[in-house]
Amino acid sequence: MSIQTRRERERAERERLIVTAARELAEAEGWDAVTTRRLAAEIEYSQPVLYSHFKGKDAIMAAVAVQGFAELATELRTAPTAAEGVREALAAVGETYTAFARRRPALYDAMFTHTLDLPFATAQAPAALQEAFGELHAAVGPITADGDEPGLLTETYWAGLHGLVTLMRSGRLPAEGHARRLALLIGHFTAGASRKATA
Repeated sequence: MSIQTRRERERAERERLIVTAARELAEAEGWDAVTTRRLAAEIEYSQPVLYSHFKGKDAIMAAVAVQGFAELATELRTAPTAAEGVREALAAVGETYTAFARRRPALYDAMFTHTLDLPFATAQAPAALQEAFGELHAAVGPITADGDEPGLLTETYWAGLHGLVTLMRSGRLPAEGHARRLALLIGHFTAGASRKATA
């Protein structure tokens, strides 16, 4: 192994260590607890070493978010595999999305609620973001009616899921009604698809 290859591998390993430490600290204590000073102490590297990898906390959060999108894409991809129909597939994706958000609140916040220097909805968006949106798009595609714009319909479905998650997490909606709200959202999204199937 060349010296250059070893250095690149060591650099990638340090970056993984920093991102993992940030995620764990954020999940345990919230993003306010994640500072470059605290991370440097957690991973036992100096702050200058940390800054040689990331410009600051926002860049670390962006790396965490990209990692989260990759994980979400994987979960969404496998969600509808056992579904027997369009409605069931969309429901499985919705349940998986909301469960992901509830299970990993700090990660979800990095992905969707904090302002980060990540491009969304453009060709410049990181591949992981595009893949996660692509999985939502694949689930929504079969319910698209004539005249619908599949991308906009997917964004609307995503907004509905995000709204349910955000309002429930903030205590604006009681958690015990989540399953019924999700069923209503799915039902209304698939109503047109059901009519087409029986026509």
